[in-house]
Amino acid sequence: MASSSSRRDFLRDSALVGAGLAVSPSLASASTASAVDASAVIASAVPVVPIGTDPQALARDESHWAKVAAQYRVTDKVTNMEAGFWGLMAQPVLAKYHEHIDRMNRENSYFARREYPALFRGVRERVATFVGAKPSEIALSRGATEALQALIGQYNRVKAGDTIMYADLDYNAMQWAMNGLAQRTGATVVTLNIPEPASRENILAAYDAALKANPRTKLLLLTHCNNKTGLLLPVKDIVALARPRGVDVVVDAAHSFGQVPLTVQDLDAEFIGLNLHKWIGAPVGAGAMFIREGHLDKIDRAHADEAAPLTSIDSRLHTGTTSFATVMTIPDAIAFQESLGLANKAARVRYLRDRWAQAVRTVPGVDVLTPEDPYLTGAITAFRLHGRGTREANTGIARTLHDEFGVFTFQRTGLAKGDCVRVTPTLYNSVADADKLAAAIKVIAGRG
Repeated sequence: MASSSSRRDFLRDSALVGAGLAVSPSLASASTASAVDASAVIASAVPVVPIGTDPQALARDESHWAKVAAQYRVTDKVTNMEAGFWGLMAQPVLAKYHEHIDRMNRENSYFARREYPALFRGVRERVATFVGAKPSEIALSRGATEALQALIGQYNRVKAGDTIMYADLDYNAMQWAMNGLAQRTGATVVTLNIPEPASRENILAAYDAALKANPRTKLLLLTHCNNKTGLLLPVKDIVALARPRGVDVVVDAAHSFGQVPLTVQDLDAEFIGLNLHKWIGAPVGAGAMFIREGHLDKIDRAHADEAAPLTSIDSRLHTGTTSFATVMTIPDAIAFQESLGLANKAARVRYLRDRWAQAVRTVPGVDVLTPEDPYLTGAITAFRLHGRGTREANTGIARTLHDEFGVFTFQRTGLAKGDCVRVTPTLYNSVADADKLAAAIKVIAGRG
């Protein structure tokens, strides 16, 4: 492990480079040219889509998506429909990752101290552009959880007697972070249950009622695309309910960016934590924290960190030494996703979701937990069989899908109305995979 002084020196050097004080123009130009070349190589692996192609029509073109699927090396042990844990790197991205690992292992601290800081700054700018933020609003993290724990745990505008709020569908670790904030400050936790079945109208009504009933609410946690059922909350509309009441909103967007076309403006929240290793397909251990300009003072400095000034978002997240190669691969992953066309990708994964979900929605005994409203649904959807809402029952259903039918899914817990089985198709899945799952669910439901 690097010494504390080594970390401080490296962070100081990084800050100098970020300010343009330690890297020559020739090095910066070379880094930019290299990134452009890498993007071109990665883009060449994606089949060309004619300008003006309708994403909904392209979503049904199995020959096109078979070529995309060929860019992923996928296990033949099972039909994997549990892509929500993290996303595979496409082969051209994986190749770049290996290059970056080799370079770091070969050049070691000589590269890390002299050249990497400029690359790091470029990655931050690339991520900021991708999500529609300013570089000064973005800090790179090792995942959405790390970012959100900092945003929640270091939030300083709540005190004894105030209220903080979250819902049953929010990620368990973020619920725990909110509970911890309440315990440290003397605030009260208020929870609400997302209606099931959900609609835009009843979701907004539930949040409006909860906020009216709790006028001392200071911080509201929202999950844009939750990891349990995949429901997409109308975050911007909920923020519009919260902001006039003086409520700050922190958004868990772990599953959002890369699954659906999205910018931080579309969410309109003060604070966002997001992943780059799920739907963007960067190596595991890549995420980002967003703090809207003008709201930095609401988040305390991390661990009294003096490596960055109080006016910098970098002082709000201290991760120590991270994986250099992982960070360097983020632009490669973004380049691959952008080459696909995010609207095209979103239409494809939604088509695969619709293929299986619509096939079982009318099956007796089956509840599909995400609505058909395209504004509330992406790739992730969960189902529950009637009378089988326990953890044990849903673990058993997922086990049967795997052991008997060769389809890998995953049980999710914490829903007010009972546990469920989550299904997450992605780009390496096919219509045949969706049909295989639907047929299996029909058989299991028919057994009673």
